[in-house]
Amino acid sequence: MSPAARRGPFVIAVDGPAASGKGTLARRLAAHYGLPYLDTGLLYRMVARAMLDAGHDIRDTVAAEAIVNSFDETAFPEDRLRGREIGEAASVVAAVPAVRAGLLARQRRFAAQPGGAVLDGRDIGTVICPEAPAKLFVTATPEVRAARRHKELLGRGEAVPFDGILADIRRRDARDSGRNDAPLRAAEDAVTLDTSALTVEEAVAAAIGIVEGRRAA
Repeated sequence: MSPAARRGPFVIAVDGPAASGKGTLARRLAAHYGLPYLDTGLLYRMVARAMLDAGHDIRDTVAAEAIVNSFDETAFPEDRLRGREIGEAASVVAAVPAVRAGLLARQRRFAAQPGGAVLDGRDIGTVICPEAPAKLFVTATPEVRAARRHKELLGRGEAVPFDGILADIRRRDARDSGRNDAPLRAAEDAVTLDTSALTVEEAVAAAIGIVEGRRAA
């Protein structure tokens, strides 16, 4: 049994903008504490993928509401949920209140597992799990995040100009932070971790230190 399980349910909420490193940190935290992990952004990508596959306009709120209440989480191979196009589409879909409401219960069920869980996204600490004892808000400068995404896309064979990716990052930041429903922001009791100048291992060590501080408290 993991240390987290012995102490009872313990939810770690990891929020932050695109390419901040939150997914990597959340996965490493889940492995470190022996907890199940959910990348909530994949749920929004699934909705976007289902809409695109069905030929819907990504801004069709009626279609989005129908799909979010009926899609099968097991029907999408992860390689169809990655890439620049689907990431941009997911950001648009995530601004639809009906989509966020439709995914709320799925995310909260995951977080309610015995022993706890690690979830990463845009509104975990503020909306999905506001009572989570450990909350991190992971960030980095737009330029650093664009460079990370550029490297990732090149590795997948997507030759996308850096300037275009930087523009995407800034556009997504504005959309995620400016939406009326569950905007991207740090929870009042979250600890901000800027990964701009950190290696992965340094960021992981810092994240574990933050969580340990909350566990001790």
